[in-house]
Amino acid sequence: MNTTTTLVIMAAGIGSRYGAGIKQLAGVGPKGQIIMDYSVHDAIEAGFDQILFIIRKDIEEEFSEVIGRRIEAICHEHNVSVAYAFQKIDDLPGKYKKPEGRTKPWGTGKAVLSCQSLVEGPFAVINADDYYGKEAFKKVYRFLHELPEDSRDTYCMAGFVLKNTLSEHGQVTRGVCRVDEEDNLLAIHETHDIGWNEDHVPCTKDQILDPQSHVSMNMWGFTQEFMDYLEEGFEGFLSKLLGKGEGDPMRDEFLIPVFVQKLLKRKCVNVKVLETNDSWFGVTYQEDRDSVEEAFAKLTEDGMYTEDLFDDLS
Repeated sequence: MNTTTTLVIMAAGIGSRYGAGIKQLAGVGPKGQIIMDYSVHDAIEAGFDQILFIIRKDIEEEFSEVIGRRIEAICHEHNVSVAYAFQKIDDLPGKYKKPEGRTKPWGTGKAVLSCQSLVEGPFAVINADDYYGKEAFKKVYRFLHELPEDSRDTYCMAGFVLKNTLSEHGQVTRGVCRVDEEDNLLAIHETHDIGWNEDHVPCTKDQILDPQSHVSMNMWGFTQEFMDYLEEGFEGFLSKLLGKGEGDPMRDEFLIPVFVQKLLKRKCVNVKVLETNDSWFGVTYQEDRDSVEEAFAKLTEDGMYTEDLFDDLS
């Protein structure tokens, strides 16, 4: 497939659980590298041709200062282009207007729609504040790069093992997956308030969870045609929320995992789960930062990364 393969990084999150500061820009590497640096490094190494950041206008200056200009220079050295899209809460289609008083963004689905005009081929989507590991980037890139041109409704998802994705400092939300023997995603259930119980087993308030379950960490691989589904889905979401008054107009979100689940139920797409045994980590809570710094120090010590990140890329 001779088209651009893009990595879309969703970096517009408010980061309310993290507290003060913009969590995506917190230095965690041995020389102050941020988590996005490692994602960009792993994407370049895997073969992605374009890095596309989704940000908000109000963090544009700080984002450019901390990462934008520096990453642009690094990407240029490796023939990788960089683009930006802006997530705007009042940018709604057709007759719809933002409800007065709403400050919450519309969710990951709408965030990805903001870069619709900038994506010209298959693309992957990740969160800015999550570390996914090299294996996941390589598998997702290979899947997208080798996908036949007539497989427009075939997508992929990096399937992490639940026990490798939890925080020691609070509860998290994960998309818990049901997968068949051929690694097809059958269902994804957004599960809230997952933590460890006293026996160090993953659980919610109501149930014990299989620690080996596959979960989505919002690392997806899509064909360009997925944007058409998203556009249609977001209008349907707004029709119910603002047109019919179903739901909470101040807080409801259009989320990628929830929307993919709807597409699966309609049987109009197929999603392959690409298992990765790498440990996910990220700065969900302020208290996570020390352990994340230790993890990156260990990865560097073990030779997974050079201390001066990007020096190992040819």
